[in-house]
Amino acid sequence: MRFIYQYPEAAGTERDMLESGAVTDIAAGAEAAGWDGIAFTEHPAPGARWLEAGGHQTLDPFVALAAAAAVTTRIRLITYLSVAPYRNPLLLAKAAATLDRVSAGRFVLGLGTGYLRGEFRALGVEFDDRNQLFDEALEVMPKYWSGEPFDHEGLHFTAKQIQGRPAPLGQIPIWIGGNAAITRRRVAERAHGWMPLGGPAELASTTRTPALGGLEGLASGIDEIRELAGERGAALDFVFLYPDPTLTTEPGTDVERHREAVGRLADIGLTHLVCLPPSATPPSQTLEWIEAAAPTLQG
Repeated sequence: MRFIYQYPEAAGTERDMLESGAVTDIAAGAEAAGWDGIAFTEHPAPGARWLEAGGHQTLDPFVALAAAAAVTTRIRLITYLSVAPYRNPLLLAKAAATLDRVSAGRFVLGLGTGYLRGEFRALGVEFDDRNQLFDEALEVMPKYWSGEPFDHEGLHFTAKQIQGRPAPLGQIPIWIGGNAAITRRRVAERAHGWMPLGGPAELASTTRTPALGGLEGLASGIDEIRELAGERGAALDFVFLYPDPTLTTEPGTDVERHREAVGRLADIGLTHLVCLPPSATPPSQTLEWIEAAAPTLQG
């Protein structure tokens, strides 16, 4: 099992998420403490009402991960997740390839279709086109990353003899988020990992994805993807938010219980756990949590 540290979120507008510490300090601290990855999510144009209702602030994940890359050498740099339909796929492919190169091949592109209708509207993207745009990105990006000239007739653009250079150092892993059947098919056919969403049914409804159905649904989804993927199935990653909130509030306690929980999650097929730290803590407390939580989980 590998463990991913997600940069602290700040709900609403009363506090600034960077109060938790500079990205460079937090990334360096996470690597030193033994974390396997650091992750950032995105909401580039959140609505005021969404923030007031508990929505969270974000940084631009590509810029933040570039800063993290500059002060680390080992940990994976992950978008958990980026909304593919928000960008022309050529721009998305370029950002991913750049991060791959500046990080010496440590970037993982976690993608979702998005769910905030108002954010789509603010960015000039048709909400009802999001699945078609997502599939288009999955088709275009590998062509761009090949480094060879290609053509593509898109939903909203035409590309003639485009050549993406410099090419990535290797294959950029794509992880896809969501619980729908179409997501599982995409992972099995065209991606390298699945990021299902746990939590209550209300959260699933808010994010416009079917409820996962607890750990039984999680295990069933993993088995389905592996079967659909055939020979590729054994190499796929399965990534999940660690479900015990006491890790956030009391790191370093109940170590055996946490490690037993990690073992059960590994048994159903998970390969990575994303861990949420407390939000908007002072930098010293953020680093203390990073140092305390990692050995709590690692056997």
